[in-house]
Amino acid sequence: MAGGAFADTGNLKRAHLYEYRITGYFIFACVIAASGGSLFGYDLGVSGGVTSMDDFLKEFFPSVYEKKHAHLHETDYCKYDNQILTLFTSSLYFAALIATFGASYVTRTRGRRASILVGSTSFFIGAVVNAFAKNIAMLIIGRCFLGGGIGFGNQAVPLYLSEMAPAKIRGAVNQLFQLTTCLGILVANFINYGTAKIHPWGWRLSLGLATLPATVMFVGGIFLPETPNSLIEQGRLEEGRRILERVRGTTQVDAEFDDLVDASNAARAIKNPFKNLLKRKNRPQLVIGALGIPAFQQLTGNNSILFYAPVIFQSLGFSNDAALYSAVITNAALVVGALMSMAFVDKFGRRAFFLEAGAEMFIVMVAVGITLAVDFGYGKPIPKGTGVFLVVVICLFVLAYGRSWGPLGWLVPSEIFPLETRSAGQSMVVCVNMIFTALVAQCFLVSLCHLKYGIFLLFAGLILIMTAFIFFLLPETKQVPIEEIYLLWQNHWFWSKIVPEQGKLSQV
Repeated sequence: MAGGAFADTGNLKRAHLYEYRITGYFIFACVIAASGGSLFGYDLGVSGGVTSMDDFLKEFFPSVYEKKHAHLHETDYCKYDNQILTLFTSSLYFAALIATFGASYVTRTRGRRASILVGSTSFFIGAVVNAFAKNIAMLIIGRCFLGGGIGFGNQAVPLYLSEMAPAKIRGAVNQLFQLTTCLGILVANFINYGTAKIHPWGWRLSLGLATLPATVMFVGGIFLPETPNSLIEQGRLEEGRRILERVRGTTQVDAEFDDLVDASNAARAIKNPFKNLLKRKNRPQLVIGALGIPAFQQLTGNNSILFYAPVIFQSLGFSNDAALYSAVITNAALVVGALMSMAFVDKFGRRAFFLEAGAEMFIVMVAVGITLAVDFGYGKPIPKGTGVFLVVVICLFVLAYGRSWGPLGWLVPSEIFPLETRSAGQSMVVCVNMIFTALVAQCFLVSLCHLKYGIFLLFAGLILIMTAFIFFLLPETKQVPIEEIYLLWQNHWFWSKIVPEQGKLSQV
């Protein structure tokens, strides 16, 4: 069986004894924590719009401004090819990948809530610096503070949501992070659409308003409870049980509490979680969760479209307003995709969304590549029919990504690591994700310039590879308790040959 989906639930230790009710306290904690996604989303949405605004370009990148207006209404793959301009975007992600290692230590020793507070503070500082930037150096420094905030937030929030959620609804709860990310992108696009008409300082308002989601995350974080998993890991057993009872809405939590204590005892014996992550028993989590999924999430090409949606549409010959409006439509499709995934991922499973969306994304990228090869790039205005077709198929692509690689790229890694390597594993997830995010951001516009329509065919080939990766190597994780995910590997057609049996886990 290629998929190796988990089938024998009889092997689960105490999962059938877990009890829970959805409480107001649980909803409050998850909604506030998930607001961390809006930081990531707002920046994704706002940076591409700002880099297409004339006032911003005139002040910091006059050569790009002149090049843009020399071919204002023409198709031109190289209109925005400037490495310093792309560094403005990608510097954040280089900073985030460095910050995530500090976030791992804070998350493990001080708790998930502490990382959320640190991340919101750093993001707030970065937004203020960017809003008052006088030169490129200030822009880059501000982006680095923003990156620190995203490094801490993206490390802690998916873990927080997965640990707080009951197994049967973990997929939907974890995807609150993706939903707030999508909403942040959409709100940023609306803000860009309005501030583009405020001359000459509208771009400053776009960047400065990033302080609002940071403030919400910080103030809400002050009142957040720590996760029971983290409290027990820190040796605060009574407090951990009290929080567990409160978030589950029942005092009948003995089975789940005992599983958490067992996992914590195993975690406490691990002195170096990063070294432990390299052990044979953790090979599936390393290959799938820490390396494969976060890298492939960026290699879909979707974030390139989100970063540079206004820029791409302007390069395709759209006017400035039309480009920003098209970006709003595209990101609305992302929100719809996230809602679809939240509603159905715990019913149909992770693999189903990965596989069907992968097929759709492959077809769309091939269609975009062929369309551009036939009818684009000759310095003439783009035909209206072709422009409408490109917007529609890009929306279809974003809709597919929004219900698959977007949310599941954070959900699956956050639920497959055992407690002893969970913080280290999530740091690897964020680090690899940010490395590829930064590389794609830095290289996309220059690749668009030199590869032209071939860049979309390249993404299509990568999507084919990553879909096969999921089909052969990822078992289904829906409704499996987070502390018992390790049993999946022992029943998988491939990983069972690598991962030792349960009785031998402690020796390998």
